[in-house]
Amino acid sequence: MHCVRKINEDLYWVGANDNRLALFENIHPIPRGVSYNSYVLLDEKTVLFDTVDWAVCRQFLENLKAVLKGRTLDYMVINHVEPDHAACIQEILLRYPKAKILCTKKAFMFLNQFGFDMDGKVEVVKEGDTRSFGKHKVAFVTAPMVHWPEVMVTYDTTNGVLFSADAFGSFGKLNGQLFNDEVDFDRDWIDDARRYYTNIVGKYGPHVQALLKKASKLDIKTICPLHGPVWRSNLGYFLDKYDKWSRYEPEEKGVMIVYASMYGNTESAAHNLAIRLVEKGMKNVVMYDVSKTHVSYLISETFKYSHIVLACVTYNLKIYPPMLDYLEHMKALNLQKRTFALIENGSWAPQSGRLMRKFLDGMKEMTVLDKDMSLSSSMKEDEASLMGELADSIIKSMK
Repeated sequence: MHCVRKINEDLYWVGANDNRLALFENIHPIPRGVSYNSYVLLDEKTVLFDTVDWAVCRQFLENLKAVLKGRTLDYMVINHVEPDHAACIQEILLRYPKAKILCTKKAFMFLNQFGFDMDGKVEVVKEGDTRSFGKHKVAFVTAPMVHWPEVMVTYDTTNGVLFSADAFGSFGKLNGQLFNDEVDFDRDWIDDARRYYTNIVGKYGPHVQALLKKASKLDIKTICPLHGPVWRSNLGYFLDKYDKWSRYEPEEKGVMIVYASMYGNTESAAHNLAIRLVEKGMKNVVMYDVSKTHVSYLISETFKYSHIVLACVTYNLKIYPPMLDYLEHMKALNLQKRTFALIENGSWAPQSGRLMRKFLDGMKEMTVLDKDMSLSSSMKEDEASLMGELADSIIKSMK
């Protein structure tokens, strides 16, 4: 049975949800599933904006057929060629062989690389090009590296709809609710949206800033992303989040304590610091075990908070491997503008503090506080004052 939603007078959502997939891109856990959004415009010409992942192709084809109601498909606009959005192109062409594909030159190259038989179907478009489908006229805006090099977004100048590709997307399936004002986004969606952005797009902050600059010149009334809710109200809320994330500015003043502990002693020290911070008035404190928390969640939270404490045991005279993996992800995703405090532990030759400081010194605009804690196996009573000084140092750096 088809499952569609009407967005406005001529535009329909024909996407589908996947609640079976465990790992997005085979790396990021998605316990709440994910939606693959696709849209159909019914004008003098019919236009499909992107397709979906192969896993939900059957539902997608049913939805498309139901909306077209016997009409042929004239155009496919391919904003993004990543297979979770382009996998069904060939199936569409089998059913609607007269359809033309509109995409960038780089997208055409990628389509060929993925083995699609285009056979004269593609019309290449570039920045500033427009197409009229009847009463609706669209403009094409390139958005390279948000988050692939071929990406464009498409703006409907008639009704202010922006088809934003992977920008403004989110993990999480749609439970009947399509629009942002049909859900409590700040309660139920913002964490998934942040985790999606930071892990998928986070590396490319300057490119997102370039897209935001282009978008600021458009009269956008609706944002139709390829994942997650459609935005038709309070657009400024999400645009502000994207502006902060892409400038690597923290959302909140707070302390995120990430600890790597083999037998609980480093964890105990981390808890001791957390208590001292709260007692001194810093109540916005969260703690994560680096060995038990998937790194995608750690990255998301690291984008959120201003201050990060790394409490790490030494392992084979190196940084504990899960902590090193977390640091490597930070660096790969271009994280900047955070303040760090360090706690190291080791039963002999503790090295993790020095090595973590060296790693962070190699990243952009990172501040590492001078007050380090170095523990020998476990925290002792006579080290309580030193932990207090570390807490004071963290709080002072927030002012």
